[in-house]
Amino acid sequence: MPTEVLLNAYIDLNILLLAGAALWLAARKTLRRSRLGRAYRPQLQLLNGMTVLLAACPALILTFTHFVIAHPPNFSDMLVSQYLQGHVSLSAGTFESLLGLREDAVRGLTSLQPFWARALAAAFAAGALICLAHVAVSVFRLRQNLCAAFAWKRIGRVQLMVSDSIRVAYSTRGLFRRYVVLPSALLQDPRDLRLTVAHELQHFRQRDIECEFLLEMLRPLLFWNPAFYLWRREVRLLREFACDQALMARPQFDVRAYCECLIRACAHAARGPALFTRRSPAVALVDRRETRRGAALQRRIIAVTAAQPQGRNSLGWGLVSLAMAGAVLATAMLLQRPSDWSHDRIMLSTIVNLERMASRNSTPGLAVSALNGGFAVADQ
Repeated sequence: MPTEVLLNAYIDLNILLLAGAALWLAARKTLRRSRLGRAYRPQLQLLNGMTVLLAACPALILTFTHFVIAHPPNFSDMLVSQYLQGHVSLSAGTFESLLGLREDAVRGLTSLQPFWARALAAAFAAGALICLAHVAVSVFRLRQNLCAAFAWKRIGRVQLMVSDSIRVAYSTRGLFRRYVVLPSALLQDPRDLRLTVAHELQHFRQRDIECEFLLEMLRPLLFWNPAFYLWRREVRLLREFACDQALMARPQFDVRAYCECLIRACAHAARGPALFTRRSPAVALVDRRETRRGAALQRRIIAVTAAQPQGRNSLGWGLVSLAMAGAVLATAMLLQRPSDWSHDRIMLSTIVNLERMASRNSTPGLAVSALNGGFAVADQ
């Protein structure tokens, strides 16, 4: 596959992530005003599905443009049409230069001839390597911790492990096995132990570990994009809200005991740096933000103790999901490269050529006028 095609797909992915983050923030603000605002499990499923869709969108669009429509409607052609209708007050040359900025940038990055292209490529390579090294170290620490822990019990396909080197329980998985790793001190409190295991098993039911794997794989590619960190924060926040809410829906579940368990887990994590030794990809009972800022834990407890939503409302969530997926796919389609020989493009190119010819013709005229003026002065 040509380098130019891959680079354009990468640029599309970053633009789609920005558009998807803006779309999600707008949708979340709208959902809060409706009955769907407190249904965290469907919101998490929607966000996880959108994560997969955004990651797969460049490949889907490449397949579509290769086998179905080579040049679908796009933003660039729409802008050219608006210009030809007189709705854009720019000269034809300036307008064409603005439209060609992305093509010029892609050309410079693929050739690496300009200095800025070499500097940008070096900066990206350095950042990606640092992120890859960070992910590799995190995976190594996770594997090291799993090897040091000892097997305790098995629940279905999940292996419960006990470790002396951690303060907060977490869940993770390999290719075929799933693990819940518990701090050894938790064995002394049967009530907190039961609540913690229930919480971590719920993460497996929600496919949270798989989504965390996907986010970690995307991080070296999208490390510079602020929309990625916003998206990841939203996923992690909804992940815990949805997990807590699922436990609250169980009959005779002790909400007070669960909230006290969360508070004690944060207190244990804040006593030492064990939690802050990065182990990934894994999902912990509480995260770093909740141990450092009481407001984050308070928000989580408020969500736990709030009134739980009644009914599934599948139709409403289906419509919301279709609308968001449609908006993402339409945006991905509109980002595609235009046809070089469309009627509007030919018209724009003609206007640009006429503008350049007029500019060139006006220059000799000015020179002749100046020359004639000089002869007139000499005659006097």
